Amino acid sequence: MSVEKALHAVDAISTWVGKAAAWLIIGLMLLICGEVFKRYILNAPTAWIFDASNMFYGTLFMMCGAYALAQNAHVRGDFLYSSMRPRTQAMLDLALYILFFFPGIVALVIAGTDYAADSWRIREHSNVTADGPPIFHFKTVIPIAGALVLLQGIAETVRCIVCLKNGEWPSRLADVNEIDVVEEQLANSEYVDEESRRRAIESAKHIDEIARQRGLGDSEK
Repeated sequence: MSVEKALHAVDAISTWVGKAAAWLIIGLMLLICGEVFKRYILNAPTAWIFDASNMFYGTLFMMCGAYALAQNAHVRGDFLYSSMRPRTQAMLDLALYILFFFPGIVALVIAGTDYAADSWRIREHSNVTADGPPIFHFKTVIPIAGALVLLQGIAETVRCIVCLKNGEWPSRLADVNEIDVVEEQLANSEYVDEESRRRAIESAKHIDEIARQRGLGDSEK
């Protein structure tokens, strides 16, 4: 297996997990809407709704971390970074991964494993309410999410090494972007003529490409 295929395989794992976890937003929406109806229409609020919403959102947030890293979507201060050459970017990223990322994520996995094990051992329940729901399964998400981020971090480190060697960032696994949604909406619109649709799509793609180059740096510098 080539390095690029191995990187894409890790990207695929992170992407699949992230997209699967994203469905939790539907459950969270139904949960909150149901509670609003019960609280304000039936005057029968649910005691454990706060814990349940925390578990839904917390799981969604943690399990999508690796996906965000795979798509290079984490927020970064790119005022200087975007003007650097790819090799300089890779050198900076590699140093930050080694100095900060790996120590922090490894500590998260180790501490999270102990945290979850203790919770399972005592069959921990939430103490927010008198009869709170069990939360030991929720705390298990912590080391699992940490392990996925760690795996993706290893892939990102390999990307840095490849970039240092070749002078170009290796490709990422393609995924749906905002430009795809814009193009689909314009294609299905009955109120936009063909020429206007073409110009709008080209303009959107141009803006998207400029934004992408700002994040990756100009390989021709």
